[in-house]
Amino acid sequence: MTSNNLQSSQENQDLVKYKSQQSNHQIAQERLYSFLVEIVQKSPPDEVLTEFKRLFIDFLDSVKLSKATGIYGISFLETEQEFYYTLKRCFYIIVNNWEAQRKYQHIQQLIKLFESYKPEIDNKHTQTKIFQNWLKNFVESKDYKELKGLIHKYKKQAQKYETDSNWANRYTSYLLVAQSFDAKRPREQQEVARKLSKQMKDKFKFDLAMYIARSQSASSSTTRYKNPTILGDNVLRIIKMIVVKKGAFSYENVANIFIKQTANQTLRSFKETVQKYLFYTVDNQDLVNTVIQYLSEKLSSWKQESNEEMINNNLILRTCNRLIDCLTIENGKEPSPLFILLLSGGNPLTLVIILLKIILISRNSRSHLEIRIANLISYYENFPEKECQWFINFLEFFNITFAIYAENIEYNLITMRKEQSSLKSLTLDDYRVFSQLKLDKQK
Repeated sequence: MTSNNLQSSQENQDLVKYKSQQSNHQIAQERLYSFLVEIVQKSPPDEVLTEFKRLFIDFLDSVKLSKATGIYGISFLETEQEFYYTLKRCFYIIVNNWEAQRKYQHIQQLIKLFESYKPEIDNKHTQTKIFQNWLKNFVESKDYKELKGLIHKYKKQAQKYETDSNWANRYTSYLLVAQSFDAKRPREQQEVARKLSKQMKDKFKFDLAMYIARSQSASSSTTRYKNPTILGDNVLRIIKMIVVKKGAFSYENVANIFIKQTANQTLRSFKETVQKYLFYTVDNQDLVNTVIQYLSEKLSSWKQESNEEMINNNLILRTCNRLIDCLTIENGKEPSPLFILLLSGGNPLTLVIILLKIILISRNSRSHLEIRIANLISYYENFPEKECQWFINFLEFFNITFAIYAENIEYNLITMRKEQSSLKSLTLDDYRVFSQLKLDKQK
């Protein structure tokens, strides 16, 4: 074998070894992140602070981390850059959860862990000395100054919220979505918020599917999977009401037909036809007339300079975002008149289905909608739970509906009657709900 071949072989071996190390580091990091997500959502704040201090301030092994992940601490971190990245990521995992849960005092305590840091001078462990030096550099860095700046913000918030307990904590995933799109926040915090929100929504979808399956099976224990909603056993009937519209006139099919039929319209025409598409299934004609009159006035004066342009993806997105604002919270501060009007009748499903129909013609409007939901939560969270139960019911219907129409889970109704019956004679009680994973759409 020539010297060139030997060199090439050695380089390949080194590359394989490097990639293997990188993969192991990533696995260890993800396990650490998952561990922190788990404890910050389930454990008392004091325990979370203790674990964080043990790992990133004292550089000690963690029994809890080892039992949960198989790794003991952060010894897998080999470079200062890697240490910085992991430290900040773990920090924001905790901060994002506690901020969404209004645990501002504990966020201040977390930040202050760094203030009181004093490295152990006589420590003889080489790796610990390295970590201590990296942490010292971090405390002197611009990144830490940004963290210290958060103390004043959270101190004010802590004075505003005297207790950590609030009904809005159940809807943390939407507050995290708003964080993930907040350009004023550090990039790492936005990224962590996005991933945490997705994890929470995925967990809700899974818990809902499992609860439905177990609650309809006589042989299964209903205590194994708890109902993830606050609607009690009535959630099954609600799901049937949502799923029953399938087949040729399903919401998805009607949305696809609408997109094809409006492909060559101007923006002016699209503003008119989209309102008909959204409200043609609403039975209360007086309500429909009032809502359409309000929307027509809002849309007619909006982007008049583009009225004669042919509709395109960008204009559809902006129109749908505008509709979402009109139907939820227009100025980002107070609920819109239409939001109050559509929920005053006591049937939140009407508004939820209208919002769903918007998303089905503009999937990219989903994040905008969830930010507006977060704005509504931030507005109503100052009210006692009893006073805004109607809004909480809307959130529960919204959660269920968008879990059902998620891309990776399909729900169907199947009749359980053995005898031949006409469709008209069947009631919702004659059906059972079945869910299945859409493996072909998994990423």
